[in-house]
Amino acid sequence: MKVKSPLEVYNFLPRTNCKECGYDTCMSFASHILDRSAKVYDCKPLVRDAEKDPKVKEKLEKLIEITSPEIAEVIVGIGDKALKIGGEEVLHRHELTFFNPTAFFFDVWDTLDDKKIEERCKRVVEYKKFYVGKFLTLDGFAVRCISNDPKRFREVAKKVASYGKPMVLIALNPECMRAALEEVANQRPLIYAATEGNWKEFMKLALDYKVPVAIRAKDLNVLKSIAVTFKSAGIKDIVLDPVTEPLGEGLQGTFERVIQLRRKAILDGDKDVAYPILITPISAWLIEGDEVTKAYWEAVIAGMFIVKYGDAMIFHSIDQHVVMPTLTLRFNIYTDPRTPVQVAAGLREINNPGPDDPVFLTTNFALTYYTVENDLNSAKIKGWLLVVNTEGIGVEASVAGGKLTASKVKEIIEQTKIAEKVKHRYLVIPGLAARLQGSIEDETGWKVLVGPIDSGRIKGWMEKNWPPKK
Repeated sequence: MKVKSPLEVYNFLPRTNCKECGYDTCMSFASHILDRSAKVYDCKPLVRDAEKDPKVKEKLEKLIEITSPEIAEVIVGIGDKALKIGGEEVLHRHELTFFNPTAFFFDVWDTLDDKKIEERCKRVVEYKKFYVGKFLTLDGFAVRCISNDPKRFREVAKKVASYGKPMVLIALNPECMRAALEEVANQRPLIYAATEGNWKEFMKLALDYKVPVAIRAKDLNVLKSIAVTFKSAGIKDIVLDPVTEPLGEGLQGTFERVIQLRRKAILDGDKDVAYPILITPISAWLIEGDEVTKAYWEAVIAGMFIVKYGDAMIFHSIDQHVVMPTLTLRFNIYTDPRTPVQVAAGLREINNPGPDDPVFLTTNFALTYYTVENDLNSAKIKGWLLVVNTEGIGVEASVAGGKLTASKVKEIIEQTKIAEKVKHRYLVIPGLAARLQGSIEDETGWKVLVGPIDSGRIKGWMEKNWPPKK
């Protein structure tokens, strides 16, 4: 996005504050365009006027141009499960944020029998892990043509499409790809891959079926040349694969090519390579070694490029030791650093507590909250959990920064009316907040017990300290 100030966007708007966009003022709307929570086309008067007046149309097109992301955004799939890949603005997360999490596709191949295809697809569809208040899931399928049989590839593509997730279709044979597209083009799959040897056929496929296309080449000049050719033919939805090599100098070379592509796109403004980048951790399965070693390197490669510009990835392993660390890393990298991950302040009931059960205190930083909640549940402890609004900051930092104070503790006690729910007046605070013990007692009139630093040790602490000795 070339603009940095809402005022720059505002100057392109009608400035009538009509509220048709859903915001009170044009300036507010401009701010939301800048942080990408609103789209230019939401300005209905501007769109209507552009249909009648060539000068307004030119203004609209210019506004779209200057507010478009630095890296093109490509949509794979349809409906509410469609994936946006690319669409990034910066090289480093701390400069702004990363917007569209790396899309994970897991392979299914057409030489598997139907039963195994079904089993594999179900594993992908049903995978779900709870982490920091959200369920982490797998995004889609990569359907590989191993048989080189157009009919079989078409059958498998249709079967996999029935599971409703976005797809990458992988076939270097244009005949096989066309057969599959005849069946599933309406699902908007990404077709993979146009190469130096088949780009003409794949360009025609992308145009005929109006689907996004991946271009694969190790030579970045060749990659760019094919991308320019596709763009000039009217293909906008392009993904670049600079070839993922799994080990040693090959992996180093892959890393360097990816860095070059993204730096050239963002720092040099080269729109001919400003497209999402596809990484193939699945290439780890080409190395020598046992399955554990291959899966290990698959996770390593994925981790490298989740951090550095991998917009989409193709995996083979669906095992927990590959999937969980990569999902967790993706979640953390694509968390907006401008907005701490937080939960609502208030009172939580853990395991149906009664009036004699303890009252615990924590902050509303999501990672802290869910860790404490999980530890209490795992230990089967009944209790009341007071969650203080520290603006999404953890215990130690919020104490040091004045976000967790005795007055805030008093406020949450009064707001939640916890005193009406328990017979005692004991409050258990985190060990990292021990310095607040006296001030909380003075402010609230409650007796404060200092709990462990690590909530994982709360069970042992409870055995020694609850109920408190009078």
